[in-house]
Parts: sequence; C-alpha cells; structure tokens
Amino acid sequence: MAETLGSLKRTHYCGVLTEGDIGARVCVMGWVQRRRDLGSLLFIDLRDRTGLVQLAFDEQSDPAVRGKGVSCRSEYVVAAVGTVRERQSKNPNLPTGSIEVYVDGLRILAEAETPPFEIVEGTRANEELRLKHRYLDLRRPDLMKNLLFRHRVAKLTRDYFDENGFIEIETPMLIRSTPEGARDYLVPSRVHRGSFYALPQSPQLYKQLCMVAGFDRYIQLARCFRDEDLRADRQPEFTQIDLEMSFADENDIMEMAEGYMKRLFAETLGVELKTPLPRYTYRECMERFGSDKPDMRYGMEIVDVSGTVKGCGFAPFEGALQSGGSVRGINAKNACEKLTRKELDKLTDYIKGCGAKGLAWVKLGADGITASFAKAVTPELLQALAAKMDGQPGDVLLIASGEDSGALLGQLGALRIEAANRLGVEKKGYNLLWVVEMPFFEYDAELGDFAAMHHPFTAPLEECLPYLDTDKAAVRARAYDLVLNGIELASGSVRITDPALQNRIFGLLGLSKEEANEKFGFLLEAFRYGPPPHCGMALGLDRLVMQLLGADSLRDVVAFPKVQNASELMTECPAAVPEKALRELGITTEGNSLT
Repeated sequence: MAETLGSLKRTHYCGVLTEGDIGARVCVMGWVQRRRDLGSLLFIDLRDRTGLVQLAFDEQSDPAVRGKGVSCRSEYVVAAVGTVRERQSKNPNLPTGSIEVYVDGLRILAEAETPPFEIVEGTRANEELRLKHRYLDLRRPDLMKNLLFRHRVAKLTRDYFDENGFIEIETPMLIRSTPEGARDYLVPSRVHRGSFYALPQSPQLYKQLCMVAGFDRYIQLARCFRDEDLRADRQPEFTQIDLEMSFADENDIMEMAEGYMKRLFAETLGVELKTPLPRYTYRECMERFGSDKPDMRYGMEIVDVSGTVKGCGFAPFEGALQSGGSVRGINAKNACEKLTRKELDKLTDYIKGCGAKGLAWVKLGADGITASFAKAVTPELLQALAAKMDGQPGDVLLIASGEDSGALLGQLGALRIEAANRLGVEKKGYNLLWVVEMPFFEYDAELGDFAAMHHPFTAPLEECLPYLDTDKAAVRARAYDLVLNGIELASGSVRITDPALQNRIFGLLGLSKEEANEKFGFLLEAFRYGPPPHCGMALGLDRLVMQLLGADSLRDVVAFPKVQNASELMTECPAAVPEKALRELGITTEGNSLT
C-alpha cells in the first residue's frame, strides 16, 4: 500500500551522488528500475531524471525495511533513507557505479501496475504503443535526456539573446487568417458567429509591428501551427526561435545568428565552430549540389557535361540539348563494386520517380570502361566524360539529361543523396553554411504564373528592382537560409518598409489593392508612421535539437508529438465534440463533415 511522504525531504537526486558523498546521510526518491534479490543481499536500482543509484539491503537491515524492499516491483515510486557507502562490486558503466545507498528507511509512495513495455533505453517496443503511453515512454533515459537537452538549448537561447539586447515579447495565438503558404488551423468564434481566428503559422506580422513600435530587438520562442502533411522532421505544431532586428541588414542578423550557433555548439556539444560561416548563392548550390540546402560533408558534386556530349549521337542526350536542356552527372567515387547492375537499376528507378526519363552510367573498372550506352557512342567520348568528371579507376559516373535544366538539377540532387546513402558515404562533423540570394519568385505550373518564393514582405535585391516587371525569373531576394548537414535550420530576410514597393509586390503577386488592404491593411497603415529598416529570421527549435542530438525524428525531441495523420495517440485527439458546443459556435454537422 502506498504511504504518504510525511516529513521526508529529498536531499539528493539519484544520479548526482559520487564517492565524495561516502558517509553522508541521504534521502533519494524515484522509480524502481529493477530489483535483485540474492537471498542474503537485496539490491534495488532507483531511477530519477538524473540517472540511477543502487539501494542496498543485507542481513543486518531492519526486517520491516527489507520486507518493503522485497515487495517493490518495477516502476514503484519509493523514498529511501540511508548512508552512502562504497560499492563492493563496482559498475564502471554507471556514473554512480562506485557507490550505493545502504538503506535503513524505505517508504513506498506509489505502487505501479506492470507497464505495457519495459522502461529501458533503446527499447524495441512498438512506437505506436509507446506514444499511446507517452508518459511512460518519457521515463526512458534516452528520451528523458533529449528533453533535458532541449531545456538547456532553450535556456542558452534566452541567455544569449538577452545578453545581446533582445527583448522577449509574446505575440497572440488567436490571430487573423492571412496567407502564409500552408493551410491555417482555424478556430471558430462563439461571440462573432461565422467568423474565425487562425492559429499563427509564424508571428511574422506581429514581430514587424514590434519593430514599428520601437522595441528594436525582438525574440520569442514562438509556438507555430501549420496544417500540412507530416514527415520525420515536421509536426503540425512546433516551436521556432523567432528574431527581428531594427536598423540592421542581413549581415548584422547573420553575424548575430553565427554568434548564437558558436556558443550553442560550444556549450552543448563541446564543438568549436569556425566563424564567419561560408556563404553560397542559391544558384551555386543548385548548380553544384542540386539542392538549396546542400550537405557538403561529402563530394559527388554535379558536373555539367553538355559540351562534352554535344553531337555524340546518343538520342536522350541530343534530344535534351536540342530542346534547350542540359546533360549533367555525378561521380560516385570508388563505387564500382557496390554499384552492381541491380543497384544501378534501383538508382535508375529512383531518379525516374523524381521525374527524370532515365539514368545513364559509366563504370571505370580495372578491366576497362563499360557503359549503359556504350553501343551508341565512341570509346573516345567515354574517355572524355571520365576526364570531365574527374573519373578514376573504380569510379561510377551517373549521368542524366533533361529539357528543363532546373528540374534536372533537382533530380540529380535527390540522386546524389540516395546514392550516398546506398554507398554508405562517410558523413562526419557539422557542416554549417548560409544560402543567400534566393529567387524572389518561383514559377507555379498550376497557376501558370510566378508566385512568391518567400512571404510577401521579403525585400528584393536593389539591383533586381528593374526586373520586377520585365523578368521575374531574374529577381533575387534579400533572403538567407542557415543549413546544417543538408537540413534547413533557419530562414529569414530583410523586410520591405517602403509602402509603395510593398503595394507593387502585392500587385505582382496578384493581390489587388483592395485585397491587400483587407488582408494586411493594419501593417500597411503602421508603415505610414515611420517604420525603421528591419530584418529577421526564425530557427526551428525542434529541428535544431534533433540535429544536435542526431535523433531520427522530431518525435524524439518533442514531449507529446503527433503522428503522421496529425493525431495524438495518448489523448486520442482530435475528437468529436458535443452537438451543443457546435450549435453555440453556429456550426452544424451533416454526416461527418462540418458546414
């Protein structure tokens, strides 16, 4: 039966006891990890958020106290009073493995049923079962450590930006719905029947208004919501480290972010980052790596071989070039043995799945050169391709062609990652870099027109202003992304503060003056009263912690995550609500749909 805490007070956490505490009287509290009854000796491993400590009982122990120890089962909550002593059988793999607590008082504070899975690090229990009982899953040392690490990152973040003059300001959770690129989560209003709030996809407009208000430097660990399909590094609700700076440009905020990352890596991982971080233009990244978030820890850069194969007679290459496209490839170094014909067929299927028409390959074997298209070209061409792509014996050249060079670069970028993963290419260290000068517009095939690549408050580069009306594809943005090991950690931009330019951009994006005023009138009006020049960015806190820990999924660094269909298995939300509640909101149901 469970007992009350009474006058007992915890003196130490389990995992912090050391040899320096030998001889001390302590009171520890936690959960029973396991009990080992050896007859004359009884041991209990007691666990709390700091780790484990061994509780010891022997033949000299009070029979009543020992009896309580014998009755303990896995996940019982107990308080133990005793003296720290040296362990006879030490455990070098445990931080407290050289000491134990010799118990002379024990209280069972709560009994526990047998949990549906074992509470151990690296469990193989089904994830769905663990998410259903997430409160038990979070007791596991690996997840516990992840959440404690996340706490450290959040605290360090607040400390760093506070020391640099940033003010933490909370912005509303119930806001006006504005287009942000993803679907909003909508909240019906009971008072204003037929009207809806939206949950913020970001605090973008409010933080800009903080700049107009004169707060100069803003920070918020902001909760954001996006109704979009999930994946390993995406949740419908997430936290971002949201920043905005007045009287600053992109160099200022990028330097501020670099200082933050340098301190974060040093204090959490003991890694010294070299700053300033390298900067690459969007165009260079796409040309070399086929991605606007490249992982540069390994080679396999994309090479344009259009000039080399021009006039070669191989129909796929010739067709692409005649249509204004290109032929490009990547060199899989020392891959001859691993990339068998079967594996090459798998890579061909993969790139076809990305939209390419096919994949040509050249193997530079010890016995000579072989190629999938050898019968269609001369041996001299294969030699020329090897020379152009820095091919050495043992390498495999993977080549694709396309009428749309932009699409081809993306296809080869995806193939580069897939091939590296299949080959087990070594990826060590932390590769941080900036990607700058992104396109301002991107072509939307469904719309048949250009759309904003970023939010509509991003400023174009000054030298690109003449192209706004004549050549949208040539316009570049004053935007910047921070990339770590092929993952986008942060995105930001210099903001438009000129009302005339802002209205011009709205018009180019298909928003009439009336529509712009309806959606963003409050911001445009604020800009009539002296907006300072400002810029900002947002770092994904969940994604940042995931990368620092090397976790496989955001679910490993979020306390109560959603699964792929945006439901939470533990509380079984979303869930139906009573009809009365819907009627109060002016909503009626027809079948399973709301009208």
